[in-house]
Amino acid sequence: MTVEIRVQSVKPLRHTFAHIAARFGDKPASRYQEGTYHLQSEVNYHYKPLWDPEGELYDQRRTAIQMADWYALKDPRQYYYGSYTIARARQQEAADRQMEMAGQRGLLADLPEDVRAQLVRLLLPLRHYEWGANTNMSQVAAYGWGTAITQAAAMAMMDRLGMAQHLSRIGLMLDGNAGTSLAEAKQHWVGDAVWQPLRRETENSFVVRDWFETFVAQALVADGLVYPLMLDRFEKHLAKRHGHGLATVLDFPLRWQEETTRWVDAVIKTAVAESEDNRQRIQGWAEQWLKAYAVALQPLAQAALGEEEGVTALGEVQAVLQERLARLKVCA
Repeated sequence: MTVEIRVQSVKPLRHTFAHIAARFGDKPASRYQEGTYHLQSEVNYHYKPLWDPEGELYDQRRTAIQMADWYALKDPRQYYYGSYTIARARQQEAADRQMEMAGQRGLLADLPEDVRAQLVRLLLPLRHYEWGANTNMSQVAAYGWGTAITQAAAMAMMDRLGMAQHLSRIGLMLDGNAGTSLAEAKQHWVGDAVWQPLRRETENSFVVRDWFETFVAQALVADGLVYPLMLDRFEKHLAKRHGHGLATVLDFPLRWQEETTRWVDAVIKTAVAESEDNRQRIQGWAEQWLKAYAVALQPLAQAALGEEEGVTALGEVQAVLQERLARLKVCA
């Protein structure tokens, strides 16, 4: 008895969803495309928001920036829920190993008492800065237009909680899991004179109504100054005298910032290229917030790095951000 197996191919009637095919053609689409494009609600709103009766529930007029196609603000990382959670899980595993090694070898606990006090005063209060960043990215996710920008903002929103938790873990390593360092860091955030200018600008950003301006203020300007100054320059300053133990636990947030910068730059560059009006508005916002945050960070930079070195480091960080704005064509 012979068994004959025949292979029969079935030609699919379509290769992807109709709304994806309308944009990209009837061909297999990536998961990012299927989970991003044309998902923004545009019709059949059930009610007008009582807190903003002049606007719709989802409204393009919530920002002065205008785009012919809001889905042009795509994420170069191609993050949708699945790829994002997989990437962050892997990064968290690597960060956990770094934290475990630092804890086992006492890289922070064995630092001199004055250095640990300096970290509690000048590093741990950034937990509250990260909470502010979470609040700002929540606004972008809630009031932005187009899934391309809002889903990436929602992911960034959760990332900022993760950064706050990461800094909290550093504090627990400093105080032997007692939690006293976190309480002390909060008091520095709300009462220490060197933190009040940054705290003021963080709270000023909360009341900005234009969500794209909030994006510029937080993701482009504030992060473009705070991360290189307080997580990179400050660590290198301490490493000259006490080794690179702190670098072990700050590697994760700095790598996260490098990755996130790719997304922020792609959004800004695309919006600027859309029109001269967009460029002028973004330039105005960037210059306004750069001036404000540069002033706000000066006392913190001097407290962390010394008066002369702090001023120099802050100037260098500003210059790097200015060069970045020029590359993005924000500055004419």
